Amino acid sequence: MTIRRRFALLAAFAPALIPNTRAEGPGEARLNQIQVIGSHNSYHVEPAPGVLELIARANARGADSLRYTHPPLAEQFADRGIRQIELDVFADPDGGLFADPAIRKLAELTGKDVGPDPDPDGKLRDPGMKVLHVAGIDYRTTTLTLVDALGQVRSWSRLNPRHVPILVLLELKTAEESRIAGKAVPFDAGRIAELEAEILSVFPRPEILTPDDVRGDSATLPDAIRTRGWPKLDDVRGRVIFALDNTGPEREVYVKDHPALAGRLMFASVDEGDPAAAWFKINDPIASFDDIQRLVKAGFLVRTRADADTKQARDGSTTMRDKSLASGAQFVSTDYPVADPRLTDYHVQLPGGVVARSNPVSGDRAWDGIDLERGR
Repeated sequence: MTIRRRFALLAAFAPALIPNTRAEGPGEARLNQIQVIGSHNSYHVEPAPGVLELIARANARGADSLRYTHPPLAEQFADRGIRQIELDVFADPDGGLFADPAIRKLAELTGKDVGPDPDPDGKLRDPGMKVLHVAGIDYRTTTLTLVDALGQVRSWSRLNPRHVPILVLLELKTAEESRIAGKAVPFDAGRIAELEAEILSVFPRPEILTPDDVRGDSATLPDAIRTRGWPKLDDVRGRVIFALDNTGPEREVYVKDHPALAGRLMFASVDEGDPAAAWFKINDPIASFDDIQRLVKAGFLVRTRADADTKQARDGSTTMRDKSLASGAQFVSTDYPVADPRLTDYHVQLPGGVVARSNPVSGDRAWDGIDLERGR
């Protein structure tokens, strides 16, 4: 047989010999093959003018970093296509710890505009996890309690059951020991158990994609991702994913005695070689661009940021935004899913205004231009 004839036979049989790695259609997409936009400090409401003035006297740059407001969570999901949110959570076991923000009282004494009552229904007086930014200082929020926030997420989710999974990032915060911030309540093992109990009081476990679901019968999460991969998107629509923002002592308490996050509700950002590694929080997409791409190519999930401290919205710079989108991070968080007309036209949106696009690193290029939330 001639060499030319041999090549002709190989060419004829090549399709049968080479595995078909291309998905048949967008319905085959997996969770790690999408990219969506998230909101940073998703509950946040800009301080009232009088409060902001007092903050600026002490720290002008810090005051500037607080000049942004997000609408209620359901509006973010429906009107802005947000599919990742971030909630800062404070423990308040006895209730009332955050009911009388010190800076508001100070501003009132000096005749400043402090805005409407931040707690007209008295919810801050009740025990339970609270949602706000900086205790005693930056306290305005669209949702005072964690249970209320999660209730808003679930209500919208049940009305829109075909949505791609919503990542709920929780940062467990401890009030600084100062006269203005209030008394510290650390997140020890007992407080974390209370936190997970509050989550389960709103979301039944089957509505949450947990580390156990992803790990299956594998020994570790990286093993499961390597051998089986993340679930297909169509199998996890309408669900939520919880992830722990903290990388300090709260994380160590959370992972202790839970190998590979067994039994836990939340994913945690740990070292790449850790048995619990599946999702990573990497805030700087410029300095860590190569690391994000490498992790995404390896099958992991990553959340990064497109902007920080209102800087990009003020100067119009798009470098951080463009890097975050090109990095392949599945969740790109911003304070500006729409532009702030007081500043520049800076905002963060996926091309074509889609809710979920094919990931630029791990997705299939045949799906480019398709909104993977709608499948078209």
